[in-house]
Amino acid sequence: DIHAGWPGRKPIIDCIAPGGDFNAVTGALAAVGLGDVPAWLRPFRRLSNGERFRAGLARLVAEAPPFAVVDEFTSVIDRQIARVGSLAFGKAWRRTGGKCVLLSCHYDIIDWLQPDWVYDTTKGEFAGRSLRRPPPIALDIHRTGGAWWPLFEPHHYLKIPRMIAARYYVGFAGGQPVCHVAVSPRLEIGAMRACRLVVMPEWQGAGLGVRFLDEVCRLTMAGGHGFGARVWRGVYFHTSHPGLAAALRRASAWRQASASLCGGNKAKSRASIVRSLANAGGSARVPATGYGGHFRAVQGFLYEGHKDAQA
Repeated sequence: DIHAGWPGRKPIIDCIAPGGDFNAVTGALAAVGLGDVPAWLRPFRRLSNGERFRAGLARLVAEAPPFAVVDEFTSVIDRQIARVGSLAFGKAWRRTGGKCVLLSCHYDIIDWLQPDWVYDTTKGEFAGRSLRRPPPIALDIHRTGGAWWPLFEPHHYLKIPRMIAARYYVGFAGGQPVCHVAVSPRLEIGAMRACRLVVMPEWQGAGLGVRFLDEVCRLTMAGGHGFGARVWRGVYFHTSHPGLAAALRRASAWRQASASLCGGNKAKSRASIVRSLANAGGSARVPATGYGGHFRAVQGFLYEGHKDAQA
C-alpha cells in the first residue's frame, strides 16, 4: 500500500529512502510530478490526495523493488492529476527495470501510462502494449500582467517580492493556467533574467516546465525584450530545485554558468548598506551586520539557444 507506513510528523523527503542518496530521492519526487518543494517539507498527513498519490509513487520508484502491485491506482484523485501522474510514473518506473502491476477501474489513464499489457476484467479481454504516443499537450503562451502571480505564488519555493520591470508569461493548456515565469532586464551584464518559474501541481511531471521556459527565452531573445542590442548575452535563470537543475544541464540550449552553496558575503552587504545610507544623506541606524551567509544551494544557467538559431 503506497499510502501506508508514513511517519506522522516527519516531512516526506525524510521518509523516502531514509539514509539514501538525496539526489535520488528528489529525483524520484520530481520524476512522478511532485516537484512542489513546499510539499516535500510537509508530513504525509498534511498533503492533498493528489500529493499523497505522487508521494507514494515516488517512494516506490526510490525503493525500486523487482516486483510491485499497486491497488486502486489513481482511484481517489482528480482525473487531470491521474492522467499526468500516470505519464510521469510510467516514465520513471521503466528506468528502474522492475515489474509493476497496477489495478485500476479507470480507462482514461491507459494512453498516458502506456502499459506493456492491459487485462480488462469487465470484458475478459487481454491486449498487448499500444505503440501510440501519449496524447500531446498543447501549450498556449501569453504575455500577461502580474495579476496571475498570486495564483502561482503558493507553489513557489521562495517567498520573495515581485521582479522589477518584469514581463510576465503564463502558459495555458485547455484554457487552464498551467505555468508561469517572469523576465526582467539585467542591462549591466547585457542579459535578461528569468525567474518565478512555477508549474501547477496537477501538471507537474509532463515535461512542461523546461519546454515552457525554453520557448519564453526563445521569444525573449528573438526581440521580445525591447532593449535591442543592449541585450546580447542570453537569459539567465537560477534555481535551487535539484530536478530542474539536472534537466537544464541536459538541455542543449542551456549552459551552466554558476553554482553557490551559500548566500552573499555579510561584510560586503553591510558595506553596501552603509554606502547607500551615506549617499542618501540619511541618519538611519547602521546595521551591525549585512545579509547573507545562509546555506542555500543555487545553480545558475544561461540560455544560449538563440545563438544556434542565429548561426
